[in-house]
Amino acid sequence: MHTRAMAGGPEVSALGLGCMGMSDFYGAADPAESIATVNEALDCGVTLLDTGDFYGMGHNELLLREILWERPREELFIAVKFGALRDPAGRFTGVDARPEAVQNFLAHTLTRLGTDYVDLYQPARVDPNVPIEETVGAMAQMRQAGHVRHLGLSEAGAETLRRAHREHPLTWLQIEYSLLSRGIEEEILPACRELGIAVSAYGVLSRGLLSGHWSRDRSERARDFRGHLPRFQGGNLDNNLALVQALDGLAAEKNVSVAQLAIAWVLAQGDDIVPLIGARTRERLRESLGALDVVLSAEELARIETAVPRDAVAGERYGAEQMAMLDSEHKGGTPPGDG
Repeated sequence: MHTRAMAGGPEVSALGLGCMGMSDFYGAADPAESIATVNEALDCGVTLLDTGDFYGMGHNELLLREILWERPREELFIAVKFGALRDPAGRFTGVDARPEAVQNFLAHTLTRLGTDYVDLYQPARVDPNVPIEETVGAMAQMRQAGHVRHLGLSEAGAETLRRAHREHPLTWLQIEYSLLSRGIEEEILPACRELGIAVSAYGVLSRGLLSGHWSRDRSERARDFRGHLPRFQGGNLDNNLALVQALDGLAAEKNVSVAQLAIAWVLAQGDDIVPLIGARTRERLRESLGALDVVLSAEELARIETAVPRDAVAGERYGAEQMAMLDSEHKGGTPPGDG
């Protein structure tokens, strides 16, 4: 397993495992297969596990607790997102990143994981009602107390990053980045590199669109949150599947899968970017890890970007309500209001 150095010193595996889908959003998952997938990832050298306290309302952290019991804690890098509020039906009701909420969420996370620290802590979204300096300041206090090793943000814009980094150095920004989601290249990625902040890239397969396993029939049968995403609907889906079809020909030339080609493209965008793969089964994990063996020449990278031009994707990443909550999508910062 290759490793990549994050800002602030920690080295993590070049690919991280995003565990969200094992508990939420993509339909039912087999708990035994989930645990087997995480363990196989760790056996293959993956050290970075990404979770959130609201994934399955704590289910995901409890799932990882079973793995932590069997593994030396110091060998793992556990990244946790917090701040998202949900009701008993699972609906999102807002974001809370007040200093007192930071401490409260972290206390519950440490208990569920069965550990006395998390390696990286980050708000899942920027709270528009709380100055980012207050949120980061509270996270820094938890670091000083030994409960957190590194600080990060998720889906933050360039100006928010600069303000937060002045309050306390950040290790990474977690944000969506793929061949179909390249908005960070304009302002956010340059800001990260200016400040020395690494990028933890989620959605590298665009929630399955770039997996090579998606189809219109599958989309019509889907009973998960992708059914509410603009990129999976109507003519948008047809447009986006045509882009994947163009990639399929390039992948066939290299004797790799579309998913491996898409992940390898993200890996090739810089050593300061660590893609998160969302495999829920050992089969998909093995396919994704195969991307580490895919070397792309400058000519091949150019052909990939010709096949999937930067602005060719149809549809926004999320629905309108969720897009409004993304500080990363507002060049002047998060608009006032509760999103």
